[in-house]
Amino acid sequence: MANPIIYRKRLIPEECILLKDDTVLHRSPEIIVTKWNSLKPRKDLHHGCSCYYLQEGIKVSRFYKEDDTLLFWYCDIVDYSYHEDTDTYIVTDLLADVIVYPDGFVKVVDLDELVTARKSGILTEEMLEKSLLRLDCLLKTIYAGDFPALQKPTEEYFPSIS
Repeated sequence: MANPIIYRKRLIPEECILLKDDTVLHRSPEIIVTKWNSLKPRKDLHHGCSCYYLQEGIKVSRFYKEDDTLLFWYCDIVDYSYHEDTDTYIVTDLLADVIVYPDGFVKVVDLDELVTARKSGILTEEMLEKSLLRLDCLLKTIYAGDFPALQKPTEEYFPSIS
């Protein structure tokens, strides 16, 4: 399979960015694994890798410092559309996120953005429902101790350095 074109679409702030510098490490009908450098240089976040779980509507990413120290796992709740004629994915961030720290601490973030986006009409009721159901499924996976299975593809195709 050739490398697809991937766009990251955000609702807050509204933007759609071509991830032209991301490298696709693996692609199947179920997942896409990529490695990347931070789009906007930051003191803490330098690079990482991501696994897009296309059927589940989640993206699991490992975030690293410049010295290859793992910062945390960042899990985006997403939706996507695929355009076969151009082999293009548009991955829409559905706002709710989960951060899993190396010590196992779990933090759910950006739920307030769901309310803001719904009230302003940016987020439809169907999108809100998808976001919350996918968030619930992800949290149940994490709390059941099954998060390592979601980590596995990035570790397989982009082994840890630190």
